[in-house]
Amino acid sequence: MPSPQKQTNQELEGSVERITFHSEESGFCVLRVKVKGHRDLVTFIGNMAHVVAGEWVKAKGDWIMDKQHGRQFKTDQIDSCPPDSLDGIEKFLGSGLIKGIGPVYAKRLVEKFGRDIFDVIEHQSASLENVDGIGKGRRIKIKESWNLTRSVRAIMSFLLSHGVSTARATRIYKTYKEDAIKVMEDNPYVLARDIRGIGFKTADQIAANFGVEKNSDLRARAGVEYVLLQCTMQGHCAVTHPVLIQESERILEIDPEIIERAIDFGVTNQRLILEKRGGEDLIFLETLHRAECELVENLNRLNKGKHPCPDIKAGPAVDWAQKQVGLDFADAQKRAITAALESKVTIITGGPGVGKTTILNAIIQILAAKKLEIKLAAPTGRAAKRMAETTNRPALTLHRLLEYDGSKGAFKRNRSKPLAGDIFVIDESSMIDLPLASSLIKAIPDHAALILVGDVDQLPSVGPGTILKDLIESEQFTTEILNEVFRQAAESAIITNAHRVNRGQVPDLSLDATDFYFVPAADPDQVISSIRELVCKRIPKKFGLDPKLDIQILTPMQRTPLGARNLNTVMQAAVNPRGDHTVRFGTTYREGDKVMQTENDYDKDVYNGDIGVINKVDVFAAELAVDYQGRIVVYDFNELDELVLAYATTIHKSQGSEYPCVIIPVHTQHFVMLQRNLLYTAITRGRKLVMMVGTQKALAMAVKNIEAGQRMTTLKERLQPAPAR
Repeated sequence: MPSPQKQTNQELEGSVERITFHSEESGFCVLRVKVKGHRDLVTFIGNMAHVVAGEWVKAKGDWIMDKQHGRQFKTDQIDSCPPDSLDGIEKFLGSGLIKGIGPVYAKRLVEKFGRDIFDVIEHQSASLENVDGIGKGRRIKIKESWNLTRSVRAIMSFLLSHGVSTARATRIYKTYKEDAIKVMEDNPYVLARDIRGIGFKTADQIAANFGVEKNSDLRARAGVEYVLLQCTMQGHCAVTHPVLIQESERILEIDPEIIERAIDFGVTNQRLILEKRGGEDLIFLETLHRAECELVENLNRLNKGKHPCPDIKAGPAVDWAQKQVGLDFADAQKRAITAALESKVTIITGGPGVGKTTILNAIIQILAAKKLEIKLAAPTGRAAKRMAETTNRPALTLHRLLEYDGSKGAFKRNRSKPLAGDIFVIDESSMIDLPLASSLIKAIPDHAALILVGDVDQLPSVGPGTILKDLIESEQFTTEILNEVFRQAAESAIITNAHRVNRGQVPDLSLDATDFYFVPAADPDQVISSIRELVCKRIPKKFGLDPKLDIQILTPMQRTPLGARNLNTVMQAAVNPRGDHTVRFGTTYREGDKVMQTENDYDKDVYNGDIGVINKVDVFAAELAVDYQGRIVVYDFNELDELVLAYATTIHKSQGSEYPCVIIPVHTQHFVMLQRNLLYTAITRGRKLVMMVGTQKALAMAVKNIEAGQRMTTLKERLQPAPAR
């Protein structure tokens, strides 16, 4: 046989003997195929929406040599067709694909009709009753199943012929069933609304393949919603009417009058909400407008009534708590504890080293002594875990607290089915976006009290809104601001410099510090070189920290040479250059790589921001295993879009997390992202060591830039009572 390395752009066909792996979600499969002229079974790797043993497949692709599993045929395209050998036909019919036919009846049918069996089922199904054991009922079942199978294949073929990938075609068919073709022909843009993983850009490409014109009203209506959604991804809850026109014209490249018609259509059909605020016309997505209004309604509801704590004298309670923790509280801390015992909604905010954790524990001890049911939660898995460690009590993610149902994309706990509990303590509250805040407050029962804890000066949520900031500035809720840095914390240059940055001062680089350093580097290549040396040599040698487990690079952006994507590629090559690997979603994953989970996965019990190390990659089984601090979680290859390399991550992604050491590139290349709260958040992620690499010019720019990133939100105004007339 010719050398497999020299065989490219081959065409092979044969019968599927065994299905080693097949994902119904993505279509990814590993098949063992009997190919004419090959003594051994050939391993096909590729994508098929549907495949059964015995099926005859034709494939185009290249031979590859896998270190662990040997020679494989990596396909660009696999097409199925009915087998033509009697043995193949029997295996195909007996595979379970056609209901009413198992191995026994498959054998009888082939013996009776031979190669004509498919034509008999299609056009002369009454003849099936001539086979022993097949009566009218079974014959009808066989015919119906055959028609359904043919329909599925016809729809899949139609979708694939219009440029839809196998994985997306599978999702489309599962969503719309027999109506898939009609839906696609009527309005391909509904895909972006109905199907996970298909956004406007993908739907727009599919629509173009279906002949939808660029300037069509259909495209403009979907496009305006997409543009508005893009604005919410920058944190805005709404945009002004002129901005929406301008951004839509830029992104969609269509005329303003068509965009105007699309906006009017959206408002008329209540998919968009038009509201006048401060002399401007604001446009909201209906879902965000409703979320903001419901949040205001439920915060006002919750803030009324009597505190669930039995009558208690705050002074003696604070004295008791001081004895329990063995500390004397500052006046601001005493006020915060008293507020939490008396107010239905309390906000406690402050930077690092001001004792938020200390008083939170004191509040919990007092309320627990009064036999109240206390629920602790945080927005992310890592933040919840840290909360549990510092309070020595169970803490959940907000999604788990609210019992998120992934199949429905909704929470089980809501206004009609509220949470059980008397006191709800939410940490890292600055990370909560508008939709999550609305869902949370909606589910808290009337009698309960809410305590929001967080640092309002950190970055706001990744999603739309500035919830904690708006609640504080509305002045409708009891708020205690802790700003006294305690002596032990003040000895840390990390905390000292974090507060300097927050006050608009550059970090003091003259301090005789052992936990805060600045490494000068003039250009991006020097920054990368310095970071590589710090991670691989200097930090492990001087501080004894592990390059993978203890050191985290935090960068403002994903793109650019100093962005997370490139830094991950560079650091992977430096820290983990060898090992078996597979390439999926444009990323190379190797055994030993540091990776991060990017979304909450409740089935696997891993959450957005969780960091682990890949301990096994199995190409043949199409699986990858990640070690999350001793707990092994297995991913099949179609789930790898949940993972990213994590040698470097964005500062936004680090919210709610702490790391033994953080390295922060600070360079003018990140000009648009040089913001005070971004730098402040990054510095406060470091527990033992912070190292900044770059230029002092960029550092000064970041400290001065406080105006960047202002968000359009109307929550503060909605919370404040209307002025008297």
